[in-house]
Amino acid sequence: MKLAQPIPVRVIAEKIGAEIIGDPDRIVTGLNEIHKVEEGDMTFVDIPKYFDASLNSAATFVIMNQRTQNPEGKTLLVCENPFEAYNSLVKEQRPFVALTSAISDSAKIHPSVIIEPNVVVGHNVEIGEGSIIQANTTIVGNTIIGKNVNIHPNSVIASDAFYYKRYESHHEKWHSGGRVVIEDDVEIGACCTINIGVSGDTFIGAGTKFDSQVHIGHGAVVGRNCLFAAQVGIGGKAIIEDGVVLYGQVGVAQNITIGAKAVVLAQSGVSKSIEGNGKSYFGSPAQEVRDMYRQLAMLRQLPELMSAMKRLEKLEEKLGEKKSRS
Repeated sequence: MKLAQPIPVRVIAEKIGAEIIGDPDRIVTGLNEIHKVEEGDMTFVDIPKYFDASLNSAATFVIMNQRTQNPEGKTLLVCENPFEAYNSLVKEQRPFVALTSAISDSAKIHPSVIIEPNVVVGHNVEIGEGSIIQANTTIVGNTIIGKNVNIHPNSVIASDAFYYKRYESHHEKWHSGGRVVIEDDVEIGACCTINIGVSGDTFIGAGTKFDSQVHIGHGAVVGRNCLFAAQVGIGGKAIIEDGVVLYGQVGVAQNITIGAKAVVLAQSGVSKSIEGNGKSYFGSPAQEVRDMYRQLAMLRQLPELMSAMKRLEKLEEKLGEKKSRS
């Protein structure tokens, strides 16, 4: 998430009550999760096992709860609760602003766009030429939609990320500050839901098509010309490369990558990253189709194999009895 106006790090330190270690004159240009950070971004860490990853990341600024020597080029902000400090900054920069009309005055909608009844368009949404937004669809603020995009009825674009900080007593909501970006010529089926990123963008590439009831988790990146059948679910921060085909009810775990032009057959569960190059996958966990079908064929033979083993055991028993009598 890039800031509308860059902020001196000393100003942020004052806001969150943090001690600065490093150059206090640097300028913060963005707030981001560790996997999305770029130079000028601020991130946070509050678990020791992730300290090294954060300190060695591309982030220029790290909010943390332990004093340490900062690497060259970094400025550290030390405070008691980095998560709460970071979350407060995101809320300040991307606050919830309630709509007072169905279509916000700040939305930028090309004159050729067709908007059917009961559509809601939030603040700072952009919708490109030739797009169609069908009845009862909601497009939440800051969403970017390209040209010739068709969104079918009852879909929700840019709902909050399902992301929480876990404490022993409760779950604290991580305020969503990201966006949804949909490129040209995308089709979104009826009753689909696309979550915004926690701090970065959820991205849908040009020419991709969704059937009905597809869900895309926070910060996921979907490539160009993909096809997703009904009830596909994509976990947060997953990367789906160009030309991937997911059949109905495929589930994809968070933080994994599906390679370009992979095909995943219906009701499969993808729990680990898989290669593309036109390979097909099936099962849960998903495996290459040939391997999975071979395993299923072997499973079908198990009853016969078990019967054969029992016959062998009985034969061995009879042979043993004959030897003992002789």
